[in-house]
Amino acid sequence: MSTTDLPDLIPLLEAQRRVLDGVSPLPAETVDLADAGGLVLAAPVRSALTVPTWDNSAMDGFAVRSTDIAAAAPDAPVILRVLGEVAAGRAPDLEVAPGTAIRIMTGAMMPPGADAVVPVEDTDAAPGASEIPAVVAIRAALRRNDNVRFTGSDVTAGAPLLDRGRECDPAAIALLAATGTAAVEVHRRPRVAVISTGDELVPPGLPLGPAQIHDSNSLTLAALATEAGAVVRRLGIARDTLPDLVALVREAVAWADVVVLSGGVSVGAHDHVKAAFSDVGTMSLWRVAIKPGRPFAFARAPSGDRTVHLFGLPGNPVSVVVTFELFVRPVLRTLAGHGRAFDRPVRIARLAERMRGSSGRETITRVVLEPDPDRPDGLLARSSGGQDSYMLASLAAANGLIFIPPDMDPPAGSEVVAWELRGRDA
Repeated sequence: MSTTDLPDLIPLLEAQRRVLDGVSPLPAETVDLADAGGLVLAAPVRSALTVPTWDNSAMDGFAVRSTDIAAAAPDAPVILRVLGEVAAGRAPDLEVAPGTAIRIMTGAMMPPGADAVVPVEDTDAAPGASEIPAVVAIRAALRRNDNVRFTGSDVTAGAPLLDRGRECDPAAIALLAATGTAAVEVHRRPRVAVISTGDELVPPGLPLGPAQIHDSNSLTLAALATEAGAVVRRLGIARDTLPDLVALVREAVAWADVVVLSGGVSVGAHDHVKAAFSDVGTMSLWRVAIKPGRPFAFARAPSGDRTVHLFGLPGNPVSVVVTFELFVRPVLRTLAGHGRAFDRPVRIARLAERMRGSSGRETITRVVLEPDPDRPDGLLARSSGGQDSYMLASLAAANGLIFIPPDMDPPAGSEVVAWELRGRDA
């Protein structure tokens, strides 16, 4: 193919629009709450219970009548007779009468007659495991309802808990479990098949022969897809022949929702990805106006009642990570049911140094984002190292990406759009 036959480069935003066009959440399924972590709710959830279900103590201490201890002070304690104890998980069988108290544990049901709980620290009782005292000296006055958790003060039965589209993160799991939810309707995890291409590739750990390199891309893509919430299969390395590649792609399409290949997507004599994609599906785009990542291919293929999304990423390892972030991750999030396809925090950062752009292409540069000493809550962006697309050390050092518009070499002090990839304290 001559340079005059190449299609025009597609702007980044247009390419992202095409990739996401028509992508919708995967079908819903019901799973046990124990298996729902990280999945996205496909239907709203209402509370099965009122929580707390009964009034209970917020402290380890003594259940009392607040009027009995209204004058209590460190130098003038009020002495109360201790009737017994209420432990968590046991219903009280005694009533707090005037001049008495009942020892109570955190979470235990409030006994009749009591309207406050005195923390053990405000008494002369021994902390921790100990015998029930016959009397207790109260050294602090309390108001009615102090240190009591009331029925329904958190959630009432039938109340909305979580909306469709909410991820079942630890806080959501805690709420669902506490309110009696045993199973939830969620979107299943996307299935991702990963394929590397190239006669030069050897799995890590095996000795390298002449002109060979280790396959880092398939492991990188598997880690990226797993982080994005997918179930991943690595199908191995396709050699530089069209039949070999088509066979692996067909195997991937039969199982996966998303197929991700690296390498073989440019204009070399042994680059067969576009032909393989066309063999099993329909090409949607090729070549995007970004650096790194220009030789990017995207196609869709039918598989039963499913549509499989096929991504051909460049072979250089940094290009793999950048194009995954820009195109694959948003599709995986959409398939999983997330409302926001793009979830990386977007900030405006000031350049600490001059940066180089690219002619006719948007440049995505790996940077270290750090607090800007001259601007409260601002960010400063510095290059994380060499920016060639094979340089993995600078990728590992980076905690963000910045976007430099085409045909620009912005000087130090310029403001740019930045994506945060991980915590700035990493």
